[in-house]
Amino acid sequence: MNITDLKPALIWQCFDEITRVPRPTHHLDKMREFLVDWANRHNIAVKTDAVGNVVMTKPATPGHENAPTVVLQGHQDMVAEKRGDSNHNFLVDPIGTIVDGDWVHANGTTLGADNGMGCAAAMACLIDPDLVHGPLECLFTVDEEQGLIGANGLEAGMITGKILLNLDSEEHGLIVIGCAGSIATICRYPLSHAEVPSGYTFFKIHINHLKGGHSGMEIHLGRGNANQQLARFIWEASQRHDLVLNDFCGGGLPNAIPREAWAIVGVPEADAAALEMDAKSFNDMIHAELLLAEGADFTFTIQPAEAPGSILAEECSAALISTLFATPNGVQEMSLAVPGLVETSSNLASVRLDGPDVMVITTHQRSSVDSRRDEISHKIEALYSNIGCSVETNDPSVGWAPNPDSALLKVAKASFESLFGETPRVEALHAGLECGIFLEQMPGMDMISFGPTLKDIHSPGEKANIPSVAQFYEFLTDMLRRLS
Repeated sequence: MNITDLKPALIWQCFDEITRVPRPTHHLDKMREFLVDWANRHNIAVKTDAVGNVVMTKPATPGHENAPTVVLQGHQDMVAEKRGDSNHNFLVDPIGTIVDGDWVHANGTTLGADNGMGCAAAMACLIDPDLVHGPLECLFTVDEEQGLIGANGLEAGMITGKILLNLDSEEHGLIVIGCAGSIATICRYPLSHAEVPSGYTFFKIHINHLKGGHSGMEIHLGRGNANQQLARFIWEASQRHDLVLNDFCGGGLPNAIPREAWAIVGVPEADAAALEMDAKSFNDMIHAELLLAEGADFTFTIQPAEAPGSILAEECSAALISTLFATPNGVQEMSLAVPGLVETSSNLASVRLDGPDVMVITTHQRSSVDSRRDEISHKIEALYSNIGCSVETNDPSVGWAPNPDSALLKVAKASFESLFGETPRVEALHAGLECGIFLEQMPGMDMISFGPTLKDIHSPGEKANIPSVAQFYEFLTDMLRRLS
């Protein structure tokens, strides 16, 4: 079965078109061209701004011209993550979709339902002949996943509506009324090198196939961070062996929990067998620790490696590994204001060489309290400055303060209860959304966020629940009817 055979047909057909367009963050020229072309093909008014945001507008259903203008908003970009055995090129290749029971997933890559499904829903509303609605403005922002660039750069006048439906949440039955702010803290570590000592045996140590996931939505699930677990093993092994380090590489995007990391290490030949036994013991230990969060499918391996041309100098290596191991990671504080909500977290996102002489360590902090977000960022700056790193921050975003008395929320709850016979959950998220930025730019805007059920976003396991997509679209169109 193809996704174009699924119901409701309009949203799945629009999503199918989106999956054929390469659209990783910061590479959105093709997506913008597609949206403009799609609007022109359907005789829909369209405009763009300097940063690449796209707005399509549709007049009200006759007789509903005096209804308030409603903005439907999603973001164009997707997180580009793939399995290690995938040859997918996100800059060129379409996403391969697979229908599997009640779910749709991709072929070894992220699906892009975050936020392709939100964009598809807005597009479907624009061409749905049966939809009753007031004036519509559909805003498709750029580069939400890294830097919220589209929201921050939205030109004045691009949208006029004072009611905004953000279509970028991932659980049917949940209406979101607030979110965390975030910041990336990037540490650049100058490396010093030394000659490879004689009589050493080298190994590649590799942790792989962790679940990973969204560093906001899944951070509370206790999933393993590949970078920190690898640093943990190397630090512990260095306490027993005269271990040397050649390279360390792991993780990817700031907002994705790292699923994979590897390092090249060496020990004296006499310690080689003991290091392999240490790795086996560590493998058993972390499988026991992470069984409930990760299952048993991830791997921790040690394999012989060729001797490299050089190693990191002893003090340089020791400082790097101990600091990686000590880096704040995971949930830092739970909210006292909203029970069950993660208030503050940090993600040790990636460790990568930038040329032969600099290691770049990227971390990502989130908090519903901006000062706590900054506190964790400052702790990391203090920690890494001690080993000679230069530290910078970028991509700061503000949180979205909840408004439980929102008039829009009352409409949404009434709609949901009428359609599905149950009361929706109303919560704030630890993930970031663009709503806080829109509220700063346009004070007084009333907004909520909702969406279908998506699982394991920001990872190759991402999947969309088919029945919930139908419920999502039914909820969206019923709300537009009520608001008209």
